[in-house]
Amino acid sequence: MVEKLTPVQLSIMSNRLDSVCREMTNTMLLTARSSVLGVARDFSVSIVTSEDEVLAAAEGIPLHVWGSNLQTGSMRRNHPDFREGDAYLHNDPYDGNSHAADHTLLVPVFFEGEHFFTTAVKAHQADTGNSLPTTYMAQAADVYQEGSLIFPAVKVQENYKNIDDIIRMCRRRIRVPDQWYGDYLASIGAARIGERSLKKFVEKYGKDTVRSFVREWLDYSERRCIDAIKKLPKGRLEANQSHDPIEPWVPDGIPVNVKIDIDPDEAMVTVDLRDNIDCIDAGLNLTECTSTMAAAHGVLACLGHDLPTNAGIMRRIKVLLRENCIVGIPRFPHSCSVATTNLTDIIVNVTQSSFADLGEGQGYAHGNYCNTAAAGVASGKDWRRGGEPYINQIFMMGGGGPASSETDGMHYLFIPVTAGLMYRDSIEVDEQRFPILVKKMQLMEDSMGHGRRRGGQGTEVIMGPRKDPIHILHICNGLESAPIGVRGGTGSNLGENVRIDGDGKENPYPAVMVCDLKEGEMLRARDQGGGGYGPPVEREPERVLKDVENYVVSEETARSVYGVEIAGSRADDTLSINYDATKKLRSETLN
Repeated sequence: MVEKLTPVQLSIMSNRLDSVCREMTNTMLLTARSSVLGVARDFSVSIVTSEDEVLAAAEGIPLHVWGSNLQTGSMRRNHPDFREGDAYLHNDPYDGNSHAADHTLLVPVFFEGEHFFTTAVKAHQADTGNSLPTTYMAQAADVYQEGSLIFPAVKVQENYKNIDDIIRMCRRRIRVPDQWYGDYLASIGAARIGERSLKKFVEKYGKDTVRSFVREWLDYSERRCIDAIKKLPKGRLEANQSHDPIEPWVPDGIPVNVKIDIDPDEAMVTVDLRDNIDCIDAGLNLTECTSTMAAAHGVLACLGHDLPTNAGIMRRIKVLLRENCIVGIPRFPHSCSVATTNLTDIIVNVTQSSFADLGEGQGYAHGNYCNTAAAGVASGKDWRRGGEPYINQIFMMGGGGPASSETDGMHYLFIPVTAGLMYRDSIEVDEQRFPILVKKMQLMEDSMGHGRRRGGQGTEVIMGPRKDPIHILHICNGLESAPIGVRGGTGSNLGENVRIDGDGKENPYPAVMVCDLKEGEMLRARDQGGGGYGPPVEREPERVLKDVENYVVSEETARSVYGVEIAGSRADDTLSINYDATKKLRSETLN
């Protein structure tokens, strides 16, 4: 019988598991073949217990991590006789996965014949065999039209050796087989490195101590979450936001309604997503994983930044879903191709901004949910490599983060569900790997929402083909609705996708984008900034001055929105605050 572990022991062992996750992460970053993984880092790793509870996930994208427990449950149900040396490929959106483009490798970890953990490596693929060259297929009426290969926890290794039938299926169907296989090897390698390290972990501490650690670590995390919720005021919150219209499927847009009950006495937060429309005949339906985790992420963002990332904290967050709901549990064969962005971003934003209604210091504004064409799936043939086909999800977009009561939004959030954990593509790497030309990438002045704390800036990207035509497919949002501010903060600018013809004529794109660019044509994508928090006139003049100096805010916005009179010039580095004029401006604004 193991005595109760000390806080020091808990800390040491939990940090060791975080380091295992980082070993797996570094393996992916260093060995993945596609840019979407090796540069943008659109993947996550986690460690799940034998009872399907997330135990560790250092720096994992929330939308990836919080579904891995559903996937390990699927693995155990479908393969009750799983053994050491097995590995399973899981991308089934109807049985725990996020969407079909996220290939998850699951490796059960045994020690002395006993199943202790499962390592999970989830990686977004550049291509998964869709009927069109994209992994975000909003046009898909159902999973059959989507066309992606679906693997419901299918065994891909036995006794540490590949099952070649599965590998051949993927190589035959996926447009870039060598690229996919390289990413597969990276994923299975990362999962196996996690397996090796976890075996050493159990060997070092002993089976009984590890069992006690798992139980006590999850209980401790739950207590931390209880403490955070008990500090909140009791309340019932309701909010909504609409996705842009999508012709012809939802010409009036997609309304998203969120209801939140906060009960500090019971230390529970309940998010109800059931009052929403049924699944639609298009690819925007969410999955059980993405619906649940988008809502939970919005709550957790408001509970503090130092809660452990494991199943313990999820014991205190209940998400209510219904079957056949667009933000619930999808009914087969409705397509869930776009289940990881768009509507999930709305749920995160609406949830976290609702908390601002509880009072000063609570909640966040909205973050970017534009997801412009600068994150589209680009494909074509590379004239530099003898016409070799290529396909890749390009992540050059930015997207401003939301302001809180204490901090400005980060300039590169990407979108809310990534929590700022993805990387922006390298222009030089993308131009080397693919026949594209990036003419501009810059943060846009005055693009964010303003407030006592402002949102992060949006990004403008102008890109096009170097020679041969390039095909870009994407589904966007935020072209007709912008992130909002809270508690007196303002919203940001709208997003934009525009094709610029060779003669300079501009042609705006709708939300569902099918973009074919030939040499001489360019695509301009403008992401939204984040919303602001609190009245802009309460922002310290010194912060406003710094924003003007750094081209975040213009001098005119400083005056008209923040009530700060700036003297001098950027050109000769003589900018300063006219405090008397500022005092007068702000007095006039407040009165």
